[in-house]
Amino acid sequence: MYDFSAFGQLQTWISLLTLTFMEIVLGIDNIIFISIVVNLLPREQQPRGRTIGLLLALVFRIALLTSISWLVSLRAPLFTLPIQTEEGPFGVTGRDLILMAGGLFLLYKSIVEIYEKLQGHDDDTAGTGKAGTTMAGVIVQIVIIDIVFSFDSILTAVGLVSNVLVMIAAVVLAMGIMLAFSGVVADFVNRNPSIKVLALAFLIMIGGMLVLEAAHQEVPKGYVYFAMFFSLVVELLNMRMRKNMDAVQLRNSEYE
Repeated sequence: MYDFSAFGQLQTWISLLTLTFMEIVLGIDNIIFISIVVNLLPREQQPRGRTIGLLLALVFRIALLTSISWLVSLRAPLFTLPIQTEEGPFGVTGRDLILMAGGLFLLYKSIVEIYEKLQGHDDDTAGTGKAGTTMAGVIVQIVIIDIVFSFDSILTAVGLVSNVLVMIAAVVLAMGIMLAFSGVVADFVNRNPSIKVLALAFLIMIGGMLVLEAAHQEVPKGYVYFAMFFSLVVELLNMRMRKNMDAVQLRNSEYE
């Protein structure tokens, strides 16, 4: 059923490390979303919410890996729209519907969060969470996005590796690393409001990319991740500059 002998080959270990790295990169957006949504809970419940969210992501990925034939079938058109493309009539697949729903949900959630922060409705500072937010409600939101991000992750895995066991091992390793560092990422995002807004802007960009993919407009992910990395570096430099300016002003006030 599964070829365990493949793990005795050097090529398999290279593929495992490469795929693990790719899974971590593709999982960054998932960690950002989970960190922001879980932050709506009371502070003492947030670590549990992050752990449940990432474990659910792991379960979805493994389940999809063991159902690759079904996953491939989602690329078959369910119905066609009276829109002509270069390939012919526009065929809507199950994958398109999932990506469209996930992209729209991500856009809505991110825009609402940015709007509330611009209005000054920030419930994070007290550590009591947002009023009316429950663990069950947060988990439902995480499940929706986990399903969408799992498709992207698994389709990448299928394109890189043919052995299902290697794919599962890479997903488990990547999720273990993300679980270990998710708390650090969440604390950093929550301590820095500008980083949090930037993270929400990233999610808006990713939501738009999912909608475009559902419309059969492929967006090179390399450009997207480079833009995210470049924006993050610029914001980190701005944070360092602001910190230095505050230190200079503090010293000047002491000499006055």
